[in-house]
Amino acid sequence: MRPIDYFDRGARLAPERAFLVGDDISLSFAEAGRLIDDIARGLVAGGFAPGDSIAVYSPNHPLAVACVFAAMRVGGAWVPVNVRNSAESNAEYMAYVRTRWLFFHRDVEAQARVVMAALPDLKGAICFGGEADGCPTLEAFRAAGRGTALPDCSDPFGAPQQVFSRWPTGGTTGPSKGVEMTNANIVAMFELGLTHYVGERRDDVVHLAVAPITHAAGVIIGIFAAVGGTTVVHPGFDAGRVLEAIERHRVTHIFLPPTAYYALLDHPDVARYDHSSLRQVLIAAAPVSPDKFRRGVEVFGPVICQCYGQAEAPMLVSMLAPEVVAAAAAGDHPQRLHSCGQVTSCTRVAILDDAGNELPRGERGEICCRGPLVTLGYYERPEATAEARQFGWHHTGDVGYLDEDDFLYIVDRKKDMIITGGFNVFATEVEAPLLAQPEVLECAVIGVPDERWGESIKAIVVLKEGVTIEPAALIDRVKAKLGGVKTPKSLEIWAEIPKTAVGKTDKKVIRNQFWGDRERAVN
Repeated sequence: MRPIDYFDRGARLAPERAFLVGDDISLSFAEAGRLIDDIARGLVAGGFAPGDSIAVYSPNHPLAVACVFAAMRVGGAWVPVNVRNSAESNAEYMAYVRTRWLFFHRDVEAQARVVMAALPDLKGAICFGGEADGCPTLEAFRAAGRGTALPDCSDPFGAPQQVFSRWPTGGTTGPSKGVEMTNANIVAMFELGLTHYVGERRDDVVHLAVAPITHAAGVIIGIFAAVGGTTVVHPGFDAGRVLEAIERHRVTHIFLPPTAYYALLDHPDVARYDHSSLRQVLIAAAPVSPDKFRRGVEVFGPVICQCYGQAEAPMLVSMLAPEVVAAAAAGDHPQRLHSCGQVTSCTRVAILDDAGNELPRGERGEICCRGPLVTLGYYERPEATAEARQFGWHHTGDVGYLDEDDFLYIVDRKKDMIITGGFNVFATEVEAPLLAQPEVLECAVIGVPDERWGESIKAIVVLKEGVTIEPAALIDRVKAKLGGVKTPKSLEIWAEIPKTAVGKTDKKVIRNQFWGDRERAVN
């Protein structure tokens, strides 16, 4: 099986059922299948070569989803592009993974122009949702490919090592690292998703995609497609609109980062809407407050769940199932609300110390895993791949422990990373543009607890002698470089930054001032 085969399965089951529903376009499985094949033919006619990187730069939109599925069809490597990043940082990443094809929505044409100028390997840029000078529309691209034969991109084994995506991680220095996900990784994730997300009840599945489809909300569409499920696509998250859509479309499944889930819970009209159709509200990308778990069960019923994974081992390393959340919220093993679930069936998790020794249950160390979810490594970054695969395990960079029932608990991060609003941001990529400011002598960036974002980005800055500048001015200066997600929400100017005995920035001391005596140093 390849990822596209899951869509084909759904198309055979329910050709006339809606596959994608958006504000301005809806497509049945049969219509979507024809569109996907036409886009794939356009790629082949234009000189596509197997393994080419294919970027989709768009807000959430049904046509963007179709372009992603066309990349699957033709054997291309999907490059997800986050529209909330700056065009410059997106261009840097897309050049690194040698992007050769770009599909972009008319609404982001200005950003796409910046990107195109930075891509020497680009073979074609195609606009949808309108017209852009010098670029074919999606309809023209489809027409140019009609009559072109589609190659058979599979083999007797389902082309397991074919690269499905070059997925950005958020980089420690320079551009993000590109995680090479294979068909085998995604098929393992899809099969686990069919077990843990869909389960035995496979009738009338309706998935609402409101989180960015450049993240988990996009890749899980294939899971629901496999059972003939409909995906309703919203351009972005609006709590009131989500509640209305759940009632109107009889939504059964929704994926949300914690920030969006909290906003849904806190909406003043949440009790006014009918959400009895919900079977699963899946939360991922960052830890969830136990109190918010309990509140979710009160409001939505026994449908709240959480999974844990990362780009290097996508989505389903562990699963905190709805029935477990509901039981824990009612007082049965309440400590499980602090966990990220039980380790899934095809994954092995071990807690290792710094020497690679496996630690006993209950002891804290780095969370490491093995199994078919673990990806090939980082595109053209052999040193980074080797570092992440020491001792024959994939190292997640998260610190935690396993209990006697195989529930996994995360208590800290080994990597200097902040998870804010469900997005991964490495501290060094925020520190670099701050250090480039002429007034700044030193800086340290950390994540601090935030009720809305889970963690918000805080910068601690030491100014050069005799210089003054307002914190807000520094924040404004770096925003153009960093984009909205990575820009610090707050900045403090200190006389000095704490150092270790060897003169390195001591972020543990800095973090302790903001995290206090919390049980875990992640939020």
